[in-house]
Amino acid sequence: MAMILHTVAFKTKHKTGSREEREFLEAGMALANLPMVKNFECYKQTGRKNPFEFGFSMVFDSDQDYDAYNRHPEHVAFVENRWNTEVEDFIELDYTRHEISEI
Repeated sequence: MAMILHTVAFKTKHKTGSREEREFLEAGMALANLPMVKNFECYKQTGRKNPFEFGFSMVFDSDQDYDAYNRHPEHVAFVENRWNTEVEDFIELDYTRHEISEI
């Protein structure tokens, strides 16, 4: 199976620079500790071409690892207890490497 680059860009409901914003980001970054998560990164938006403030990205070695992440109790709890109540808007993008010769 192919490696998956999982990315999500988002805007929180919190005031920029607030304690609540920092605590949310720290809670999200804790997902980096899950065994199937590789190369976890947290980004802050610098451009003005979209409304999102932050981004998380991570890599999964396989579809099975990605599925295990989505079912993992820590990920499920983060989504239910933090993401669903603290994120105003988001876009999720998942990529596999694509070679032009495959077209």
